[in-house]
Amino acid sequence: MYPNCPKCNSSYTYEDGVNYVCPECAHEWATTPEEEEVVVIKDANGNVLQDGDTVTVIKDLKVKGSSSAVKQGTKVKNIRLVLDATDGHDIDCKIDGFGAMGLKSEFVKKI
Repeated sequence: MYPNCPKCNSSYTYEDGVNYVCPECAHEWATTPEEEEVVVIKDANGNVLQDGDTVTVIKDLKVKGSSSAVKQGTKVKNIRLVLDATDGHDIDCKIDGFGAMGLKSEFVKKI
């Protein structure tokens, strides 16, 4: 069974040498699986972040459900990156006085 056409979703695709071909829209694509797209998460200054890094918060951040805020300059140790973050919070961490929370990488800088 050949995969459906990624362009028009036709099920009538066939293999032609090193490519798949769709007879309905004439789209061709490689039969070899492409390399997975590597997700790179960067801080506010463009530095690449990795699991275990230490970052600093660059602006006061309101905490949902609390009357307090994470203050600018707060040091956050041992971050964990979330590669499939749907809400934009691509860093999981624990902050003293607040506990576990998610941060957006655009509001931190790597130390």
